[in-house]
Amino acid sequence: MRIALYQPDIPQNTGTILRMASCLGVAADIIEPAGFQLGDARFRRALMDYAQHLETARHDSWSAFPEARAPARLVLATTGAAASLYDCAFEPRDILLLGRESAGVPEAVHRRADLRVAIPMAPGARSLNVAVAAAMMLGEALRQTGGFGQSRLTSHRKEERP
Repeated sequence: MRIALYQPDIPQNTGTILRMASCLGVAADIIEPAGFQLGDARFRRALMDYAQHLETARHDSWSAFPEARAPARLVLATTGAAASLYDCAFEPRDILLLGRESAGVPEAVHRRADLRVAIPMAPGARSLNVAVAAAMMLGEALRQTGGFGQSRLTSHRKEERP
């Protein structure tokens, strides 16, 4: 499974999403142009030292983004989707795509997505923070595909006492 960010424009959100990907063992793609330099202090602060454990790829543009990661589906999180995230059947090799915080993705990207999903929200709510949406989408995808197993628990948790 991979998570892809289309032209992210808030460094703290991007750093948070990449840190999450690192912690959950998921690869990440950044589709340029980003709205900040990857050396930005706010980005580095959110990512902390997790970059060393992250498989990541940067793509110069949407057209340079690998179209065929066969067999992979492109699953777009969008407020314009008719299907709920929770009604979607994820696959282990899916690429989870999230758009710009300020503008989402253009229609051409919508058309390229194999599946479009929305996170159900209260009436009148416009959208979630992209890092929160990424966490919800990735969490559901990993839950469905068995990505959260006991073997993923780390030694950081305290032993349970009788």
